[in-house]
Amino acid sequence: MKIAIGSGKGGTGKTTVAVALALAATEPVQYLDCDVEEPNGHIFMKPDLKERMSVYVPVPCVDSALCTGCGACSRICQFNAIISLAGTAMVFRELCHGCGGCSLVCPTGAISEVDYEIGFVESGHAGAVAFTQGCLTVGRAMSPPVIRSVKQQANQDLLTIIDCPPGTSCPFMASIKGADVAILVTEPTPFGLHDLTLAVDTVCQLGIPFGVIVNRVHKPDNNVTTYCDQKGIAVLLQIPEQRSVAVAYSWGDSLLMASPELKPEFQRVLEQVTCMAEGEAV
Repeated sequence: MKIAIGSGKGGTGKTTVAVALALAATEPVQYLDCDVEEPNGHIFMKPDLKERMSVYVPVPCVDSALCTGCGACSRICQFNAIISLAGTAMVFRELCHGCGGCSLVCPTGAISEVDYEIGFVESGHAGAVAFTQGCLTVGRAMSPPVIRSVKQQANQDLLTIIDCPPGTSCPFMASIKGADVAILVTEPTPFGLHDLTLAVDTVCQLGIPFGVIVNRVHKPDNNVTTYCDQKGIAVLLQIPEQRSVAVAYSWGDSLLMASPELKPEFQRVLEQVTCMAEGEAV
């Protein structure tokens, strides 16, 4: 089963929850950190990373001797990654999405494709947890290819925890695609609720069953639980705000190290989402 951990906004504790779920699992589990622009699951899980591979995307390379400056490549590119200027084509690799359209329409065969490194993927183990993370190279703009490379390392025989990027844009969509169930992590603040509604709308359109975990809770009845009650959304867990958790977090320790009494609660969450993935009510 693949469980995607998402959030409408950053800073809600998404990685905190994802790490806790992986550490609480009673079966073999793997953790995929798909927040490739700022992967930080390794801070709390401290994996021994053994393997590393680069991630490339194909970008156009123009042979100026063959290029006539006709502009066919510029017209087909929807991302302005290649333009016709002064009788030849100029490439902006950072904007290229690697679709290959420019090379297909070039009438003289002046455009070929070369590999352009945009990041890397690392794999190893954090105790019994299989750990994989991706990292986008600083200055690169496209994270989905790196995210897809992380997901390609998944072992289909293991329970998979996918730590998704925040928000609801392309990186989130690339991460959650193919998940059996989603958990949306939020906080009981106006911003937390607003961005939760965006995440809920997105997951509903994808048709993925989901539940909500509320982090940093002061009182059980709050704006998020009211919203979830109105929408019929399952609140899987409410994590109380505790200074001890914040202190442990600042030292790079996991939630379960600060509050081990929560481990049975996260195991119960795993049981609940398993039922959700199978179409059962929780």
